[in-house]
Amino acid sequence: MINKYRYFIGVIVGSIAGFGYYYFFGCTNGCPLSSNWMIMTGYGLVSGLLIAMPSKKKEKKAE
Repeated sequence: MINKYRYFIGVIVGSIAGFGYYYFFGCTNGCPLSSNWMIMTGYGLVSGLLIAMPSKKKEKKAE
């Protein structure tokens, strides 16, 4: 249950960050990625989801 909220928060924060990057730093001519708000929001969404995913911890071997 907590993982669902973690993913949801990651997606929301990533989307806002992607749109913020487009709004404040995006160029208007010649840049295929940062000139379109939907593409930058999508990249932010995916980035936020990947950051929110838990990483696997290595198990210690018993000696």
